Amino acid sequence: MTYDIMLVRVQPGLTLQQTLDRLNADFDPDADLPLLRLTQAQRNEWDRILRRVSRDIGPVVSEEYLYSLTLETVGPPRRVQLDYCGDTAHIEVAYRHSGPAALEVMELAYRIARIVEDESGLTGHDFEVDQPTRTGGPSQSRRPAERRLWVGTASLELADHPVVQRRMPATWSPAR
Repeated sequence: MTYDIMLVRVQPGLTLQQTLDRLNADFDPDADLPLLRLTQAQRNEWDRILRRVSRDIGPVVSEEYLYSLTLETVGPPRRVQLDYCGDTAHIEVAYRHSGPAALEVMELAYRIARIVEDESGLTGHDFEVDQPTRTGGPSQSRRPAERRLWVGTASLELADHPVVQRRMPATWSPAR
């Protein structure tokens, strides 16, 4: 189970939500995923993202898969993964961090999201706390429950968060 941040290329004349609604309407869970077919401009975006993340954050490992390009941070503070598909991207962080380590890894995830926005024109949004990645972040979370989520992702307080309750499998237990 991961904490996820979504980035999408907002279609001209549409809002972020309208763009996501169109993407979701076209999604068929029974169909095979489409193979990755990036334009040269999207490949150039990916190259810029890789260079900036490596320069501004630190070492990364990058792989190309059938459906996405992926990078993972290497070393401290923690592992953050970015999957890039051209018109969408997805950042995920494992729910195994607590206290200051959770805040540190979420700040890293937001820094990567902002780099992706800068280099690709994608728009990022953290739907788990309903804030844009451009102006939001772990320390800007508005409600006390959200602040607990950021800094206590492996604590029991997480299980009380309404967004997480909907996604949490019945066998979930907090990391010790």
